Amino acid sequence: MERLRAATEALETPYAVVDAAALRLNAEDLLRRSGGRPIRLASKSVRCREVLRTALSLPGVHGVLAYTLPEALWLAEEVEDVLLGYPTADRTALRRLAADERLASRVTLMVDSAEHLEFTAAAVGPDGPPLRVCLELDASLRLAGGRVHFGARRSPVHTPEAAARLARAVVARPRFRLVGVMAYEGQIAGVGDNRPGVARYAVRAAQYASARELAVRRAAAVAAVRAVAPLEFVNGGGTGSLEVTAAEPAVTELAAGSGLFAPALFDHYTRFTPRPAAYFALSVVRRPSPRHVTVLGGGWTASGPPGADRLPVPVWPRGLSLLPTEGAGEVQTPLTGAAAVGMRIGDRVWFRHPKAGELCEHVDALHLVEEDGTVRAVPTYRGEGHAFL
Repeated sequence: MERLRAATEALETPYAVVDAAALRLNAEDLLRRSGGRPIRLASKSVRCREVLRTALSLPGVHGVLAYTLPEALWLAEEVEDVLLGYPTADRTALRRLAADERLASRVTLMVDSAEHLEFTAAAVGPDGPPLRVCLELDASLRLAGGRVHFGARRSPVHTPEAAARLARAVVARPRFRLVGVMAYEGQIAGVGDNRPGVARYAVRAAQYASARELAVRRAAAVAAVRAVAPLEFVNGGGTGSLEVTAAEPAVTELAAGSGLFAPALFDHYTRFTPRPAAYFALSVVRRPSPRHVTVLGGGWTASGPPGADRLPVPVWPRGLSLLPTEGAGEVQTPLTGAAAVGMRIGDRVWFRHPKAGELCEHVDALHLVEEDGTVRAVPTYRGEGHAFL
């Protein structure tokens, strides 16, 4: 931390810092954990083109998993293989894709229903270059006839039979070309299995059961889809499940992104220990009492279910904590702890964001700090004038 603080002390807060050495080590660890399977970068967890470029230059990393179609089209100006991770209802972007042969050859759309196929077909029309399509298979664990649901509510396509039906619907449309299948097991990849407390044992048991069930069902679904059309790829996994997903023969590539920055939510896994690489700094502007300081800003909460784990984590000076009655505020964030006693107006407090990527929505640049203390500012999506969601 001292190296990062010394290198950026002349900057005015708020600013975001990335430890370039930790970033590289995290990338190497992701590749090690992937077991030789290529990794597709999840851009939602990065949101900085320069960081994406750096990671894409590594052997074993190929392609991007984008989160909106306008973003995918923008990235496809320089990336040859962009998979859209979510269905889109953006007619303007669909028409742009459908009218550009180069973009159509680089961007793959995600679909999970016949309804979405009909929407897309109506938006793009019958004429133009073929459009690449990937099917999303639901990866959640469903028990008791669906009354127990463990995982994100994403695709309605859950069974091999449903996947085959949708595959047939895709190939029945001359303009669409089925090229891939994706299934994201967020209940394994995005849920730490080593959080404090006894609940972690229930999480581990549920993840173990989910991984076993999904491996069988995904293999059957991929086989059912391959019987309809040849596939270029089968995408699965995420930062928290690389080893688990890589063990499935049906999966040809893995997705990861959060592991590069290693945000606070990734501190609680038994399978790996990433190195924190991304931080943001705020200035003390009030001392409401001898035991409290208040920084300007800080309400950079993470998406997901509301809870304390979605709030920024103060990491320096050590010993500071948020107030349960106030949390992190948009304009001011009070802090308490032993370190607050000696702090003065203008001192900095460093935080880690709970999730990766979302940090970049609050700053125009990431300040990359090398081991020798040199600093290079690179623009985030926001710094390049883009706010895709």
